[in-house]
Formats: sequence, C-alpha cells, structure tokens
Amino acid sequence: MAEQQEQAAPDAVLTRIGQVVMLHHGGDREEARSRLLTLWAEIGEDGDPLHRCTLAHYLADTQDDPEDELAWDLRALSAAEEEAAGGAPPGVRGFLPSLHLNLAADYVKLGRDEAARSHLRRARETAGALARDGYGEGVRAAIGRLESRLGE
Repeated sequence: MAEQQEQAAPDAVLTRIGQVVMLHHGGDREEARSRLLTLWAEIGEDGDPLHRCTLAHYLADTQDDPEDELAWDLRALSAAEEEAAGGAPPGVRGFLPSLHLNLAADYVKLGRDEAARSHLRRARETAGALARDGYGEGVRAAIGRLESRLGE
C-alpha cells in the first residue's frame, strides 16, 4: 500500500500542474502563476527533477518580464538535464529540443541573438529525440521558424 502511494505521488503532482496549466490556458495568468509558485514552494529547489522541470517550464509561460521568463526556462533546462543524467527514461530527452527552443526565443526577446543561436543549434541537435507525432512536428516547425527569423 505504501509503495502504491509513493508511485501515485508523482502523478498527483503532475495532475495538479496540469490543472493549473488549464487555468492559465483559460486566461487566468496571474492566478496560474500564483498557484504554480505555491507548488514550487511545496516541491522545493531539491524536489523531483521532472516536477521541477515541468513547473519551471510552465512558470516561464506566466511571466510578464522576459528576464523572469528566461530564469524559469533556465531552471527547467537544468532540471531536465539533471533528470537525464540520473538515468531518466528516454522520453526526457524529448523535452530538451523544446526547452532549448524556449531559451532561444527568450534570448531573442532580450536582444541576445548569439545566445539565441546557441540554444537554437542545441534544439536542432537534440530534435532527433522527438517522436514523429504532432508534438514533435510542432517543435521541429517552431525551430525552423526561429531559424528563419534569425537568418540561420
């Protein structure tokens, strides 16, 4: 029974994150940011890397200041890399192209084109881990659009 509860806990956190993301997509950005920050405080800087990655990724989307968005996207990438280094399932590698793409877009907003190009290259290099599905094709297309925008 305790083992089942341990296995359910990660799903419970991801479910809570998903519920807040729906709130954000419904248009309540401030409330979503507040709830995600509450979850971040519960999980902590040393919490499960997958949870930190997911939370930081969505927290970035709720930021008004591009510097704050960048900081959260950097946290998401750091947690994903930690998860991948720890022998995470192969699916974690599928997050990396999107995370690098987000960072490239952040750097473009901040006028830091060289940093943007660096993360865009990393997004392209890791895109092989993406499945041939709607998500994967969407990330590949977004990489291509940003490459065009930057003249790559």
